[in-house]
Formats: sequence, C-alpha cells, structure tokens
Amino acid sequence: MTKYAVFLRGINVGGINLKMADLRAALAILPLIKPRTLLASGNVVCSAEVTAKELKTMVEALLRERFGYDAWVVVIDLPTLESIIEACPYPADDASTHSYVTLSSDPATLDELARHGGEIPGVELARLSPEALAWPAAAGGTLDNPFSKLSAKPRYKSTTTTRNLRTLIKCRDTMLA
Repeated sequence: MTKYAVFLRGINVGGINLKMADLRAALAILPLIKPRTLLASGNVVCSAEVTAKELKTMVEALLRERFGYDAWVVVIDLPTLESIIEACPYPADDASTHSYVTLSSDPATLDELARHGGEIPGVELARLSPEALAWPAAAGGTLDNPFSKLSAKPRYKSTTTTRNLRTLIKCRDTMLA
C-alpha cells in the first residue's frame, strides 16, 4: 500500500469550481483507501495499491467524466513528497516571501521551465527533484512574479501545478498522521 498526494490543477480558479465534498464523493468509486481533501484547492491524500501513473490516469478520467473539464493531476508518493520538502531551500513561513513548488508529472517540462525561468532577471529557482522546482515570490506579488507568469502558460497546464510549500507540508503531515 502506497501513500499518495494528488494535486489537481486549476481547481476553484478560472471557472472550474468543485466542492471538496463532491470531489470526495467522486473519488469514492476509485480503489483508494481513506481519500481526504485538504484546503479547497484540489489537494487529495490517500493510499492505494496502484502506481502513481495508474492513479493519475484513474483520477483524471474520473474528473473528466464526472465534472466535465480537462482535468490534470500530479501524483506524488509520500517518500518523494518528504524529500521535496526537505530539499526546499526557501522558508515555509516568512512574512515577506512565499515559497512555491511547481510539481510536474513530466521532468522534461520542469527542465524547460528551469531553463527559461533561469533566463529571467531576478528569478530564483531551485530544482528539488525530477518532479519539483521551487521558487520564492514576494508576499502579495505571486501573480506578478515573472516565473509565475511563465509557468501559467497554457503549454504547461497538462503536466504542472504549483503549491505553496506550506500546503505540501500540510499534505505530508496529514499522510503521516
């Protein structure tokens, strides 16, 4: 049995509104053990006897069928999530800076984002793992951050999603509880 965090892209932003109770009800038909949603931004923790790739395929198909939108998720197992959090050089709690982690189901996409992001003056990036790239943003300026704008481009929608480091820690802690 493997513990997973499933991160849905674009939930409750841009017109895709899902109630977490509806999401939990939908997930109940999948072979998941104790699926739980965290926050209202599409974070699910669960256990399953399938691979991360199989879980990704199942969840995306379910969301597309049940909620009728182009659903994309990134699935990270607990050991990988723990190593991502441990590797992040930016603080989880800082009044002036928010630490973000862009997660991807395709390491080549993160390679591209890191390459292009590294060319932008003032952008600071840290590759945490094949699945994760961290970056800081001034509090209150996340959407204006040049890397945020780069990673939000439509070409990255199907393989990436970004979370605040605090959200990753909350997911990890819930998985460990």
